[in-house]
Amino acid sequence: MRLIGLAVVLAIGLTLAPRATEAQPPGKIPRIGILAVGIPTTYVSRHEAFRRGLREFGYVEGQNITIEYRYGEGTYERLPALAAELVRLKVDVIVAASAPETDAARRATASIPIVFALGSEPVATGQVASLGRPGGNITGMGLETELSAKQLQLLKEAFPHISRVAVLRNPTNLTAPLRWQRTQEAAPALGLALRLHDVRTADDIAGAFAAMTRERPDALLVLPDPFLLHHRASLAALTARERLPAITGVRDYGEAGLLMIYGADIADNYRRAAGYVAKILQGAKPADLPVQQPVKFELVINLKTAKALGLTIPPSVLGRADHVIE
Repeated sequence: MRLIGLAVVLAIGLTLAPRATEAQPPGKIPRIGILAVGIPTTYVSRHEAFRRGLREFGYVEGQNITIEYRYGEGTYERLPALAAELVRLKVDVIVAASAPETDAARRATASIPIVFALGSEPVATGQVASLGRPGGNITGMGLETELSAKQLQLLKEAFPHISRVAVLRNPTNLTAPLRWQRTQEAAPALGLALRLHDVRTADDIAGAFAAMTRERPDALLVLPDPFLLHHRASLAALTARERLPAITGVRDYGEAGLLMIYGADIADNYRRAAGYVAKILQGAKPADLPVQQPVKFELVINLKTAKALGLTIPPSVLGRADHVIE
């Protein structure tokens, strides 16, 4: 599936770089730092895709490249110290999982190149000057905030009767205001009324669902955020308790038990991010490497959850699914 209205993908020209062994000074092994707010198990498939992308350019972890992994264990507060640690290690490139990690890395260094794998609104948040000419030391793979419009549309197609949708977000995520704005803009045309629930802590999640118990929305939209992803099992259990059809943008939620997922193929983003890293290690400047948008999107439907909720997914929606969890 392709995101409706997706802007034309910016060409980056990531042609095959020279073999790593030919480009590095004798005896020098490049070191990459990876910064992620979650726990290691969340990133297994993503980091494998990243390593696979590096191998396409001749870089093999443990042979001619070293990777330093730093995880925030689900808390934003740990990111500044972890970013500073990677800077002290003098890594050659920092790969940031998403906007919060990129922001922490940007505050830690203005000289070490930073590549984001899931950058949302990098221009609006001040991380790059423009998509075509990022400037500074940051570039990478973008991620559309307009996805929430498509997610609401899919909810309405699957369940035409819905009129009230609860929206869960983490307001401390610097992209949260933009995502909420895009979501609000999409709702009226679909005949949907939205109710925003902000969560900053695990206790806030319980409070938000207690409010949903009182308000009885028809469905739930979870806006992308690493903290919320960290708590996906709890979110899946609570949506099951409230019997809420829910949609979000990251496949991990579907595997945890949420009903529907529509978003970019994140593993593919990581694989392509490896191309930026390879080019930078070969001498390219982040300022000159355009930000790219995703080219692969996926719809995931958890039929096991649908059955548990007593819901039927229309064939018109189910037939478009890229992955079905049974």
